Amino acid sequence: MGCPDSYCFSHPEKMVDWHMSKLIILLVMVAGLHGTLSAQQRASLNHIALYVTDLKTSTSFYRDLVGLDTIPEPFHDGRHTWFSIGPKSHLHLIEAGKKKFEQDKNTHLCFTVQDVPTFARMLDQRGIAYEDWPGAKGRMTTRVDGVHQLYLRDPDGYWLEINDARQ
Repeated sequence: MGCPDSYCFSHPEKMVDWHMSKLIILLVMVAGLHGTLSAQQRASLNHIALYVTDLKTSTSFYRDLVGLDTIPEPFHDGRHTWFSIGPKSHLHLIEAGKKKFEQDKNTHLCFTVQDVPTFARMLDQRGIAYEDWPGAKGRMTTRVDGVHQLYLRDPDGYWLEINDARQ
């Protein structure tokens, strides 16, 4: 693969081949390094933080209605509740919100349950409003892949999707 300079200079087509082979080797090395760095530096979700106006009400909503498990939080100041939402992922509620404001449904958290119709019946029994994606009250959407989903708001107006997706 080597190309002595005097030979390459007298045969320019060989010089191009020699440089191309070096470039290919360099690109392969960089690609291999990139794959290693990407795997080592790949981001993962640690937490989502939501400002809430009433920590007690919001904690009850996410714990008792959505079914999330609380986990220890380090502040112990009465302004934080942390929930586990997956392996090494958390939802942090922070009582600091001054007022509720209108949220867009396109920006939402999604939680998966075993059975959306059963979850919807529980919401109906508790008088909690929900809707399908287009906004029809008391309805759920069935996606083309068969996944059922409904949308509701938490006490501060943040949108949640509840679905029964398995993957």
